[in-house]
Amino acid sequence: MLTFWILIFVNYFIQMKDVSAHVSIPTSLPNEMLQIILLAIAIIDAREKPQFEKCVNLMLFALIIWCGFCTLEVLNDTCDLGINIGKWYSGARLMAFQLLYIFLVFSIYVSTPENLIRYLVIWGALALFSVYWVWKQKNYGFTSVEHSWLWTRGRTTHILNAGTLIRYFSTFSDAANYGCNAAATAAAFIIFAITAKINKFRIFFIIVSILVIWGMFLSGTRTAIFCLAAGLMVYVILSKSIKIAVPFSIALAIFAFILVFTKIGEGNQQIRRMRSAFNRDDASANVRDINKAAIKKYIQDAPWGIGIGTGMDNVPSNNKYRKLSTIPPDSEYVFIWVRTGPIGITVFIITTLIMLGGACWTVLFKLKNKTLVGIGGGLCSAFVAIHLGGYANQVLMQFPNCLMFYGGLSIVYILPYLEPAWNEYENKQLVEQEERKRLKLEKKLASRV
Repeated sequence: MLTFWILIFVNYFIQMKDVSAHVSIPTSLPNEMLQIILLAIAIIDAREKPQFEKCVNLMLFALIIWCGFCTLEVLNDTCDLGINIGKWYSGARLMAFQLLYIFLVFSIYVSTPENLIRYLVIWGALALFSVYWVWKQKNYGFTSVEHSWLWTRGRTTHILNAGTLIRYFSTFSDAANYGCNAAATAAAFIIFAITAKINKFRIFFIIVSILVIWGMFLSGTRTAIFCLAAGLMVYVILSKSIKIAVPFSIALAIFAFILVFTKIGEGNQQIRRMRSAFNRDDASANVRDINKAAIKKYIQDAPWGIGIGTGMDNVPSNNKYRKLSTIPPDSEYVFIWVRTGPIGITVFIITTLIMLGGACWTVLFKLKNKTLVGIGGGLCSAFVAIHLGGYANQVLMQFPNCLMFYGGLSIVYILPYLEPAWNEYENKQLVEQEERKRLKLEKKLASRV
């Protein structure tokens, strides 16, 4: 379990500017090594007790299909460059194999109610640290490494309006990554807070969701608004409750109305930028549409894509598909589309829907405990939110998103196994909670006498 918690922390901070600048190995290597160690431990422990029985479900089935397809992509020689196993594996392990590692690790190690709630609390604490870091960046400035990146690689996308507006990126690789992650995290923790029965956890979840939304606005990531709204709407459906659906829908409608039809908060640059997400004539959106049109023209002759691991560094200038390798993909879905073609993106979307559908089915029909329904619904909502972010920005396979949200969806599938133990754990916590209330009331009454 210590190795598992180390993985969670490493995954969250490995892309932080001051960390990545001093790490000479590939960013994904620490994660991969820790995951393989955890799987090796599970195999050893399987001699004494079953470790993998909870892993057989729809998500495993979908991941095997996607990993199998990406394995076949090693034979893709669309660009006539020959088969390069090294390049292919570098791309395939990030695009496919890490998803399988994540699924197995989370299915095996989030095995008790205590580990589940501990994971949610650690996730919230890490999110709060990122909020603190973005507050520090805004009020006390950037570190030397962050400042150097901001005024070089990040200048065109993070310093806007003649230098008067800065998009803050906190502990993440860039502002888009942070904004989409914050939106998905906020959606999950709002739902956790609504459905939690234990007061100390409910208060913590509320604090996390409010502060994370504040940080989301400072990122200036306009897609984040849609990610947050989409995540919450998913839970409206999963809750099967009019009492939840009506307030949620009203709150979302008011929020959208304020942004679209009013000038409330117009004096704040970050709010003005978020409001521009509803502008159909936005210049950056038009550039993305132009890029997609160019990709669509070239990809017609490459139904399997240009190949996983193929990019502008190894496609020569006189190659027919050089243009495809140089057009900025702008989103994770477009990146997968270019590398694996129309066939690949179709397989990816279908397997993603299978994974999500199985998780939603679990929440809707397999869980009875309302708190677990909230946890499962929140994790499904976060998964939808980050995928919407991945449709608009290249953030889905970025750190820390992949582990957090694919791992979260993996947890949903094991919640039915945890439910009996969770009921006992929650009942014990509620009894202790009532006892504390009783003692507090007795103390209060005694002080009056």
